[in-house]
Amino acid sequence: MDTIEARFTRPEPRRRVRDFVAGLLAPLPVKNCWTLAEHAGDDGPGGMQDLIGRASWDDALVRADVRDFVTARLGHPDGVLLVDETGDLKKGTQAVGVQRQYSGTAGKIENCQLAVHLSYASPLGHTLVDVALYLPKSWTDDPQRRTQAGVPDSAASYSCPERSAERSDAG
Repeated sequence: MDTIEARFTRPEPRRRVRDFVAGLLAPLPVKNCWTLAEHAGDDGPGGMQDLIGRASWDDALVRADVRDFVTARLGHPDGVLLVDETGDLKKGTQAVGVQRQYSGTAGKIENCQLAVHLSYASPLGHTLVDVALYLPKSWTDDPQRRTQAGVPDSAASYSCPERSAERSDAG
């Protein structure tokens, strides 16, 4: 946590990010803002939602810190980057990127979000280093929906292979 804490200048977001990461590392059956908040002893998800949706911090710098941390501890000449597209099945339509689309997780077309995960593996260990949500054209072409969900105008629709190439180039 020391690696990324400096990216959060105020005490409240620093505490929240510690609680958020602790929840992600905990053996919780479901990991969302509600369960992470409960794990941290909070009454509701508002603080966690503020951290990921409204608090001011630079995710590119945090990702760079994580990448540097992983490189320093797991870097090896035989290390490889692994790319995986994963579907997260959803019941509603308001989660960013949700639409009916093919999900390998389900093995069929379902209502879901798709994300590209980038992992690093070497003889010294393995870890997730980046993730990027796939934003379908049904989202990028709908300004009202994007505004309601807080999706920035700069977000673009990429195919999952394009997103994979972009994320691996970022590292």
